Amino acid sequence: MTDLQIAVAFIAALFALILVRIPIGIALIAVSFGGLWSMMGWNVAWGALGVIPHSFVSSWVLSSIPAFLFMGFICYHTRMTQGLFQAAQVWLSAVPGGLAIASVFGCAGFAAVTGSSVACSAAMGKIAVPEMMRHRYDAELATGTVAAAGTIGALIPPSILMILYGIITRQPISDLFLGGLVIGAVTMLGYVLMIWLRVRLNPNLAPGVDEAASWSERFTALGQTWPVFLIVIGVFAGLFGGVFTPTEAGAVGAALSCAVALIRRSLTLKAVRLAVAETINTTAALMIIAAGASLLARFLTLSGTGAALSDFILSFEASPVTLMIGIVLVYLLLGMMLEPVGAMLLTLPIVIPLVDHAGFSLIWFGVVLTKLLEIGMITPPVGMNVFVIKGVVGDLAKLSSIFRGVMWFVLVDLLIVGLCIAWPDLVLFLPALAAG
Repeated sequence: MTDLQIAVAFIAALFALILVRIPIGIALIAVSFGGLWSMMGWNVAWGALGVIPHSFVSSWVLSSIPAFLFMGFICYHTRMTQGLFQAAQVWLSAVPGGLAIASVFGCAGFAAVTGSSVACSAAMGKIAVPEMMRHRYDAELATGTVAAAGTIGALIPPSILMILYGIITRQPISDLFLGGLVIGAVTMLGYVLMIWLRVRLNPNLAPGVDEAASWSERFTALGQTWPVFLIVIGVFAGLFGGVFTPTEAGAVGAALSCAVALIRRSLTLKAVRLAVAETINTTAALMIIAAGASLLARFLTLSGTGAALSDFILSFEASPVTLMIGIVLVYLLLGMMLEPVGAMLLTLPIVIPLVDHAGFSLIWFGVVLTKLLEIGMITPPVGMNVFVIKGVVGDLAKLSSIFRGVMWFVLVDLLIVGLCIAWPDLVLFLPALAAG
């Protein structure tokens, strides 16, 4: 067998392992090791297993991932994020669908300190969904809103997906953060507009609140949000102001979150233990997948698979827009089966050369890719955020109801992806402005 035939056989084996629910990190490592062994022998495969993953995961820039994760988990376990939804709820009480809109704003605020869609959905699901159900909101609207709004967590900095993408493609993480900030804001406004229009057309979806909050209640609630705003402003003012790098920003954020929790007297030993344990578990899972993906990239390069596939696709001479539409469809399909980090790391070695050859900005593509991967978080059959919300709300809503509820948000997401393709400057204007 030629090297290309061996690669095709092992890639088919990779998808077979994923379909039978073998953890994607283990599947990547096993297939890459087996492929290198078949092509070049035991010594080369063993040497690659010892060197390549270590070279990748020992990158200093990757240290920002556990730091940002720890920052988010500390904020969550010390309950610094609860005031976000409560403040939005009080200020938007008189707006049609106000509680659902408050959930979107609450998720956006939570995203700014976690960068995790799953954590965002879990936290806001515990707070917002029962409150909406208590006010007789439609179950599909209530659960669908929080499941979908949780995806904003990967777009608004700090984004773990963008950090990994920036490291792999060697793009400035701060520029990715700025582009993600714009699309995160556009997504948030798109969700808000859709909820408002739906409730205006069908008021039964979200019965109005009997009495609007007073101004004193509004400002009191707003005062409860200072911990999150202090952390966000401290981290991102320093990051985008050039005071420290994205790697250092993670450490600053982690230290600042602990300091604020200490000032609020909510930094307990239990909260620290939980935050440390969840940070270690999440980081370990991400690193195993990343190590497997780095091995796969080397395997594909040595076998010539990436170059052969790129040449095959380019032989059709499709226009850049047609190529991008094809890539969008591929990621929407992968999102239905794989979790975002695995889908991204599995495909980047093949997709990046195509995107670069077509003349697209890799900063632009990184933001659009993050958006596409987050759509996969709410689409069946996997839809991780949907299952998180189901686990949080229990018998308050059926799984099928949550999936129906998120479909409205998927339509908004697809519209935003279309806008990004039609007007790339929607993503790039803020990074360009920062570059001067």
